[in-house]
Amino acid sequence: MPTAKLFISLLCFSLLTLSVTARPYVLVLSQEDFKDEPPSDPDSSPEWDEFGDSDSHKSEEDLDPGSWRQIFEPTSTQPQPQPQSDTEALYYSAVTKLMTGDARLIEEGSGEIETAAESGYPAAQSVLGFLWGMGLLRERSKQKAFVYHHFASDGGNMQSKMALAYTYTRQDMFDKSVKLYAELVEVAVNGFLISKDSPVIEPIRLHNGAEENKEALRKSKGEEDEDFQILEYQAQKGNAAAMYKVGLFYYFGLRGLRRDHSKALSWFLKAVEKGEPRSMELLGEIYARGAGVERNYTKAFEWLTLASKHHLYSAYNGIGYLYVKGYGVDSKNYTKAKEYFEKAAENDEVGGHYNLGVMFLKGIGVKRDVRLACKYFIVAANNGQPKAFYQLAKIFHLGVGFKKNVPLATALYKLVAERGPWSSLSIWALEAYLKGDVGKAYMLYSRMAEMGYEVAQSNAAWILDKHGERSMCMGESGLCTDAERHQRAHSLWWQASEQGNEHAALLIGDTYYYGRGTVRDYDRAAEAYMHAKSQSNAQAMFNLGYMHEHGQGLPLDLHLAKRYYDEALVHDPAAKLPVTLALTSLWVRMNHADSILVVGGDMIFCLNCLMIYLNG
Repeated sequence: MPTAKLFISLLCFSLLTLSVTARPYVLVLSQEDFKDEPPSDPDSSPEWDEFGDSDSHKSEEDLDPGSWRQIFEPTSTQPQPQPQSDTEALYYSAVTKLMTGDARLIEEGSGEIETAAESGYPAAQSVLGFLWGMGLLRERSKQKAFVYHHFASDGGNMQSKMALAYTYTRQDMFDKSVKLYAELVEVAVNGFLISKDSPVIEPIRLHNGAEENKEALRKSKGEEDEDFQILEYQAQKGNAAAMYKVGLFYYFGLRGLRRDHSKALSWFLKAVEKGEPRSMELLGEIYARGAGVERNYTKAFEWLTLASKHHLYSAYNGIGYLYVKGYGVDSKNYTKAKEYFEKAAENDEVGGHYNLGVMFLKGIGVKRDVRLACKYFIVAANNGQPKAFYQLAKIFHLGVGFKKNVPLATALYKLVAERGPWSSLSIWALEAYLKGDVGKAYMLYSRMAEMGYEVAQSNAAWILDKHGERSMCMGESGLCTDAERHQRAHSLWWQASEQGNEHAALLIGDTYYYGRGTVRDYDRAAEAYMHAKSQSNAQAMFNLGYMHEHGQGLPLDLHLAKRYYDEALVHDPAAKLPVTLALTSLWVRMNHADSILVVGGDMIFCLNCLMIYLNG
């Protein structure tokens, strides 16, 4: 009997519809991955929570100690916490100076961070680790960066936990990284919705290959965006659908807007008055989480019930959750909860599949069945439900029903952890970039880069390459030299390429091929192009063909060169003309070896450049 297999298409949350992004990957599970013995009882482990929301009442500052929110969102409608000590005040003063783009103030801020860190303040230790890792006004030292992040992590700093987890992952020390990511995920999931999956706030990629990503940037200008202004005008004129969309943008902080729960609540209430049912569900979420309003589970239940009557099936998930917890209803009722989750699942709401998975995993109101739970989680994961990734990660981490797979658990945890409250750094970085403050944007993206965000690594590297001195890159003794900028950009591109960014791998290959900021090295160029080729990149295939044709860093092999040229055309039909020219040149070399042939010297044929030229 053939082995049954389960296929899970795991979509990376940083994935955008651009060729320069990390590609999705597929997880294949066979019958061999299942355990033969009965699964252990997860109740014995405190890591398992039924439907946890123990921290959902906390602010992002509580969940992410040392958050820079009060610096970058000083106009927030929520009251900003006052410094609890002189050290905390010194810390925020220092961070503010580091973000100014003024060399003198950056130097002052660096000194203040050291003073605050010496007192044992975890958030300051975390930033000092960041400065050592960057080599900002000091000799770059990964060892010292690691030590300070270790101290900060022990003190509860989440951003240092992210940095350490990523460092351990790059070193294949999965037993250590998985523990940190598991802690981070427990914090991250408390910000997720109870009824449906919230829109993913993707870090915007500043570039599309070699060009600025103008369309994505145009759509991220927040209240200054012309499309948003039109939408807001329609809402003010009484358009219910526009009211709902404006409320949604403010609630989640979409399209470059800063999150403002009070504004979101106001727009949702106005939309409901106009008969817009989708706002009812969000009002249920708002009252359940106490977002910009006092928490009230009774009102949450009422709003979710109203939404469900308008055939908004995701509201069934919220109602089922309230019955599981016994919030806003007479008492806990697992039977009713299951019925509501099943209604959601029957109507293709992935949250229903996820919640049923949790019930069967824990045996809540049903007979415990880990394999059935996994099937529900797989459906939810295939549809991008982050909490399903979270549960699958725990299953493979703890070996519940399946054999332990720590590297896989680490990868799944990382996907979810990157949606934690610390992801707000990407919003502030984009705001700074759009305002022309590329120095501040570079610092913020660099902070995210050390935490393992591929898009941030790519963006920080791109700023260094395209904006030069405007990046306010600070080196060991002041503004970065050209060599220091090249070295930092190269390091960032390399990290991005490790995480599947094919454009980054191509740039690394070009750096070594042409000797840009480093010694020309055809062998290392070929290695980088092979890495990009492994991600099915047509340009890399073309370049490898050229190098084989001319014996640069690879053996002179005209037959293998032809294979790579052909492969490039298969993966990118738009490459027909440059590939045809290359194959013509190759044919001449193969059939008229004694003839005089003028070739391109040491310059790789630029497929993309030619296509741009031909298209005008």
